[in-house]
Amino acid sequence: MICENISYLSITKIKLSSLTMSRLYIIITIFSMLAVNPLFSQASATANFTASATIIQPIGITTTNNMQFANIDARNGGAVILTPENTRITNGDIALAEGGTVSAATFEVTGQTGFAFGISLPQGSHRLSSGSESMLLQDFTTNYDGSSIAGDGKTIKVGASLIVNPNQKPGDYQTNGDLQVTVNYN
Repeated sequence: MICENISYLSITKIKLSSLTMSRLYIIITIFSMLAVNPLFSQASATANFTASATIIQPIGITTTNNMQFANIDARNGGAVILTPENTRITNGDIALAEGGTVSAATFEVTGQTGFAFGISLPQGSHRLSSGSESMLLQDFTTNYDGSSIAGDGKTIKVGASLIVNPNQKPGDYQTNGDLQVTVNYN
């Protein structure tokens, strides 16, 4: 019986030893693969690119017509509204007289086809003078609808209101200086 126990223990020991060796072999193999794997894997990668730029056409604006209210009979005063569509509307006791040219200020905007732009109109009131007499020009409006520049440019018009004093003295009235309209890409 002792021999049987020894023999059983020896066989068990051999089985355990064999099992332990198998496990040890598997563990060593796994660690070896993990240690060797970085040697065979890609540690870095490279990609290429190019750069480019497009220089666009600069925006520009040219005056094609100045603002003209034409002939006005001042009477007891009021306002003449000149729309961007070249229409005069009176407010108060003023009469629109025959003769003269009616024209909203007209501009041609040029620049990169397909680009939209913003427009800045004169602000506040500006004087039109004839000698010591003057009237005020204010409330500027435009027909620009925010659309883009076409291949041949974009025409925009600017209107305003002219405040005529009661019994305004006759004469040719002009602004004291240039009024500015500014455009810029959005």
